[in-house]
Amino acid sequence: MTPALAVEVVTVHYGEVLALDHADLTLEAGRVCGLIGMNGSGKSTLFKAIMGMVRPDSGVITINGGAPRQARREGIVGYVPQSEDVDWDFPISVREVVMTGRYGHMGPLRRARARDHEAVEHALGRVELSEFADRQIGQLSGGQKKRAFVARGIAQGATILLLDEPFAGVDKRSEATITRLLRELAAEGVTILVSTHDLHALPGLADEAVLINRRILMHGGPEEVLRPENLALAFGLDPLSTGEGR
Repeated sequence: MTPALAVEVVTVHYGEVLALDHADLTLEAGRVCGLIGMNGSGKSTLFKAIMGMVRPDSGVITINGGAPRQARREGIVGYVPQSEDVDWDFPISVREVVMTGRYGHMGPLRRARARDHEAVEHALGRVELSEFADRQIGQLSGGQKKRAFVARGIAQGATILLLDEPFAGVDKRSEATITRLLRELAAEGVTILVSTHDLHALPGLADEAVLINRRILMHGGPEEVLRPENLALAFGLDPLSTGEGR
């Protein structure tokens, strides 16, 4: 059976800086996978390589057996970026942000049709943002902003969803809402890769977890990956000083 996502011995440099080193990762459809690593460990680079935004020096990435660029063109992959990667002052409403997920379904003039509007309203409802649809995107709270980009992926019809630190700076209600949404989407067959520093919440969110430090150090069940001696591999900690779930 063809995996939803396959990353095979992928290496990426930024100039002289090694960002990914022979990274290997395979994900099946309908799974939530947590990506764990310290800042600079290659998490965002891995996302960008999967999205086709960064070209690997070597190695192969396939999405449903095809090339990432083709998958992006077909709207298969949705991306929820880190907050600092977004211009929150740009004059665009929440509804318009979500509508950008429909661009791949429109013609070259990007004229929204009834089905595009229906998909956007449905997505806004699922993330509980319908009442904020006409607000400028920067006026939302941190958690609401993340939910708006999840809505974009839903409206897009993405079957692979990449979330880069979606719980950073969000309140508990938004965290719970996002977690519920991701579990629902996985049950519908969407494959989800989510980077997070919230290790305590990981077992309730993810079916599996990955430790990364330029290479994929470990890939397994959350409880196994979160053992102190395993976290020490990714964070350079003394295993005897790590507490449970840290």
